[in-house]
Amino acid sequence: MEVQQILIKPFESEDQDTVQSLILAGLAEHWGEVDPTLNLDLNDIGASYNDATFLVAWLDGRIIGSGALIPRSDQVAEIVRMSVAPELRKRGIGGKILARLCQEAKELGFQRIILETTSTWSDVIEFYKRFGFRVTHRQEGPFGGEVHFALDLTSS
Repeated sequence: MEVQQILIKPFESEDQDTVQSLILAGLAEHWGEVDPTLNLDLNDIGASYNDATFLVAWLDGRIIGSGALIPRSDQVAEIVRMSVAPELRKRGIGGKILARLCQEAKELGFQRIILETTSTWSDVIEFYKRFGFRVTHRQEGPFGGEVHFALDLTSS
């Protein structure tokens, strides 16, 4: 599999079930189980992310990844719902999705991108650092430690 073979397209309503399952499976892998009441945005991705950019990665006609860019202000957007199929991780797919989301943010005129992840997910933390995101702060959240990141788009 070459990263060039990966197609990244905007979310479409027919992607709903597969994308929801992909994201929930990734969360279950990390947490052991998933509380569906904490992921209500995934019940209708099209409606939940209507004002956002939600991208889906495809390989050989199969959905293998996702990521979304949500406007938080005129200058700041947040990346959420980054997910890659477990058997295809560490092959550049997440980086390709993240690069597209960052490019979209620049094109939309955002000056900064923020995101957060769980403090125990060291591979994920290193992934964002390699991409140029800087840790802004750490805090305790409802499910443990959180690491918050930012990427300044004005200097890149």
